[in-house]
Amino acid sequence: MGKWEMVRLGDVCIVERGGSPRLISNYITNGDNGINWIKIGDTAPNSMYITKTEEKIIPAGVKKSRYVHEGDFLLSNSMSFGRPYILKIDGCIHDGWLLLRDKEKLFDKRFLYYYLSSDRVYDEFKSMVVGGVVNNLNSQMVRNLYVPLPPLPIQQKIADVLDRANTLIEKRKAQIEKMNLLVKSRFIEMFGDPVVNEKGWEQVTLRDVSLRMSDGPFGSNLKSSHYAESGVRVIRLQNIGVSEFLDSDKAFIPMEHYETLKKYTCLPGDVVIGTLGEPNLRACILPEHVEIAINKADCVHFVPDISKVVSCFVCEYINQPATLAIAGDSIHGQTRARISMSQVAALPIYVPPLDLQTRFADFVRQADKSKVGLQNGLDTLQRLYKSLTQKCFNGDLF
Repeated sequence: MGKWEMVRLGDVCIVERGGSPRLISNYITNGDNGINWIKIGDTAPNSMYITKTEEKIIPAGVKKSRYVHEGDFLLSNSMSFGRPYILKIDGCIHDGWLLLRDKEKLFDKRFLYYYLSSDRVYDEFKSMVVGGVVNNLNSQMVRNLYVPLPPLPIQQKIADVLDRANTLIEKRKAQIEKMNLLVKSRFIEMFGDPVVNEKGWEQVTLRDVSLRMSDGPFGSNLKSSHYAESGVRVIRLQNIGVSEFLDSDKAFIPMEHYETLKKYTCLPGDVVIGTLGEPNLRACILPEHVEIAINKADCVHFVPDISKVVSCFVCEYINQPATLAIAGDSIHGQTRARISMSQVAALPIYVPPLDLQTRFADFVRQADKSKVGLQNGLDTLQRLYKSLTQKCFNGDLF
């Protein structure tokens, strides 16, 4: 990037930390005379948009901090996100956010968004983070970040190129999401709504249809200091997606430490349930290539009683929006909302005939085969996108 001037963000942008309203109880649902309050979790990482949430409106008279305008950037101060956003609405930000405003009007907003979203910036932030389990950014770190400042026409060209590449990626993601929706639709068609249970299936609890349900080891039994380069896999919250095992973030413990935690053993085909994060209740099936593993705290291990249910049916039942709604009253916690293992075990589940569950599992396997092809295409696009961003920000294209 030697061909372009590098500028310190603190010299050209306002960087401020958010705050908290005095009285959380003053939230209102009518936004006519209120201000949207933006909290962590109101959007997803790497998003250029945010959706207004009506239940997070506060009256205009309540003290607010850091008013955000359309086109401003937000960065979560947690390195579990650590990437910027561009807002499509006005509002106030909670203290989990950092506000970034281009006061000198030097940047094409899309260019700055793409640069701040790049791996090179994320890696630079990672080298600066402070804190313990949750590594946090602070406003001074963001102010001290240097970014390239090409001429505006070049910024716009780069943004246009990355917009087109990003559109291709989003289209492929949409195709995968359609496959996910097809599976959910098929579930409802075959088994009915979990809340209504219009087919009149026998209704029991998740505990009743399991051979084993257990949370992972807590506290000093399993800490990050126990992790190793190889050994027995540790299933963590970031590995549990909605009907999808997320395999990119791997952790292991040595075999000798596993020997002390054998009772937490998870095997291929078992269901693992996330009870913290987004969404607060989600499940996936442990894939065949993870031959042996243990589950960490907040990751519930479910072994099905195969005389009553199959893993695929249980997994999709848990991931139904209606099931999350059933669990809603059990989700607790202000800062990090979660549902406990005992509350998960007590959730109701209906029990259709096994042959019907097996037919559904066969349908899901066929859908998964289609998704593998789509996912491989997406992975290729994302690799090309990373290469493209490097060339753009190195000045190799323009």
